[in-house]
Amino acid sequence: MDNNKSKITNYNEPVVNRDVNNKKEQYNRKRRYYKYRRPFKPIEKFSFKKLSVLVPLLDEEESIKPLVSAINNTLYNKRIQYETIFIDDGSKDNSLKIIKELNAQNKNIKYFSFQKNYGKSAALQTGFTHATGDVIVTMDADLQDDPAEIINLLKKLDEGFDLVSGWKKKRQDPFIKKISSRFFNFITRVLTGIKIHDFNCGLKAYKKDVVKNIKVYGELHRYIPVLAKWQGYKVSEIIVKHHPRRYGKTKFGISRFFKGFIDLITVLFATRYIKRPMHFFGFLGAFAFFIGIIVNGYLTYQWIIGVPLSNRPMLFLGILLIIVGVQFFSIGLLGEILVHNSMDEKEYLIKEKG
Repeated sequence: MDNNKSKITNYNEPVVNRDVNNKKEQYNRKRRYYKYRRPFKPIEKFSFKKLSVLVPLLDEEESIKPLVSAINNTLYNKRIQYETIFIDDGSKDNSLKIIKELNAQNKNIKYFSFQKNYGKSAALQTGFTHATGDVIVTMDADLQDDPAEIINLLKKLDEGFDLVSGWKKKRQDPFIKKISSRFFNFITRVLTGIKIHDFNCGLKAYKKDVVKNIKVYGELHRYIPVLAKWQGYKVSEIIVKHHPRRYGKTKFGISRFFKGFIDLITVLFATRYIKRPMHFFGFLGAFAFFIGIIVNGYLTYQWIIGVPLSNRPMLFLGILLIIVGVQFFSIGLLGEILVHNSMDEKEYLIKEKG
């Protein structure tokens, strides 16, 4: 009976108390729920619909699958379509076989394989030609470039830039590679006037319009920011993470260092003077011609006052400078004639029209 009374008493307790107890229980449940719930992360939204990730590679069989997994984890649930395009630059290992297996599992993974090694510029140009995304991101396949930085590149691109380059501020490379790269970037900044710290970083993001109007060949992939800037596109740079190499060997060699400077001269001429060759050859010709005139004028004065010139090598130097100056000037003039006769309106990039 006592137990029944107690039950009846509990059942007949005031309605207000029951409501208070229910609210306390609901509050405690909410606390437990939010305590163990993962924090909400807003989904990034971008101004473009599709992304193409280009990965040129040469003998990187061990890093391909981890790279694909990292790219998928980065772009998962980002409300953006994406494709991953591998360009096999004539690999001799099992890289192509692994890529084919991934392609069979996921049709968003595409690939192109060269018959032989043509170089990174050729691989990138092939990727640029076949990419279907509104934005293209390039990265190396050796896992030193962090796929998580793709989102940061896209955010920077959405600020109004046409090309965003990565800056490996803390490089995880051998000492000689760090020093040579720093020297190379310094010279390129001075000669081009473009304030970028790492021209050769493989991690870059481009709007589609940029890659459709720039052609890269030889070793010109190092100078894509230069080519884009001189075409009138907006170029920027962000600091990105750089990891130590996990697999394989670096493809860096001392020959690439010298090739880079030769290509720098090519870029300078092709972008600044290809439509005005007289500005380049004419300047060199005029400079050599006037130095030769000054030298021979000085020697003529000495001959007049009685100084013999029979054993003066400077006389031949002056004559040589005058001849070279005339030749350079003539080359520039011929170049101007060729440019004038081959002018085409299609060579000018039109941003908008009404």
